[in-house]
Amino acid sequence: MNVVLYCILLTTLSVEFLMGNLGNAFIVLVNVMDWVKRRKISFIDQILTTLAISRIAFFFSLIAHLFVYKWYPATIITREIVRQTCIFFTVTNHFSVWLATCLSIFYFLKIANFSNSIFLHLKWRVKKMVSGTLLASLLLLFLNVLVIDTHIDIIIYRIEANIFFSAISSNYSQVARLVLLTNTMFTLIPFTVTLTVFLLLIFSLWQHLKSMRYNTKGSRDVSKAAHIRALHMVVSFLLLYSIFFLSLLLQFCDIEYKQKNSVSLLFCITGVAFPSGHSYVLILGNTKLRQAFISMMWWLRCRLSAVELSVS
Repeated sequence: MNVVLYCILLTTLSVEFLMGNLGNAFIVLVNVMDWVKRRKISFIDQILTTLAISRIAFFFSLIAHLFVYKWYPATIITREIVRQTCIFFTVTNHFSVWLATCLSIFYFLKIANFSNSIFLHLKWRVKKMVSGTLLASLLLLFLNVLVIDTHIDIIIYRIEANIFFSAISSNYSQVARLVLLTNTMFTLIPFTVTLTVFLLLIFSLWQHLKSMRYNTKGSRDVSKAAHIRALHMVVSFLLLYSIFFLSLLLQFCDIEYKQKNSVSLLFCITGVAFPSGHSYVLILGNTKLRQAFISMMWWLRCRLSAVELSVS
């Protein structure tokens, strides 16, 4: 029964990896083709493309992380393998989360309406604000990598001083636990930023609905629709982000209390739902990507119908 459950979970995880890579590759392909066609690319498309690329890299970092800490023989793991997989996971996770946060900030500054002078200053300089946020996040990335790298050296030194296989395996579990805990703590910052953006968007929408009572309907309804679309995007991101954050904590507890592999795999599936599912939220929330996706689905349906007719 345990073997069957493990196979089902492993298959589910593989499907998530496949769907996530296909969704993010679709975003990159559509935007790059549009860039080549028009010979220019909008700022929002730059964020979406970079985010999709970072998500693809994140999937590969997860595979490397699982391979090293779950299936790789502990006796032949080297110091460089541990350091490279940990840093690769940390960097790709950082850009996956922070680029999505920058996307939320972009939607907020473009759509929200406040008369505050500071907000208007930021609204007029939305590109600089988003770019500055991403650059500032690099400092957090540097600190994150520094903390992980420093502690890895300490743990690896203990491993190399121990000749017992069981102790080696246990110490490598400490490395994985360290990476999960550190990344969990550092992801609290972009989560807080996105939550603040969400609350400010709700407040902006409330102000807009309040002002509509004293104005005729018309062009202002466009602002309401834009608010609702942005809220859908941010809510979806927050929901998936919360699941991802919870999965990191659960995986930390799993390593701490040495649960079964199936439970660990289940937590990993929960975490992968964030980068995998969010790509399709972005596709459906963007007009150009949604139209391209619908066109591709119609093309595939026509091709399948033609194959069925030819066979029959």
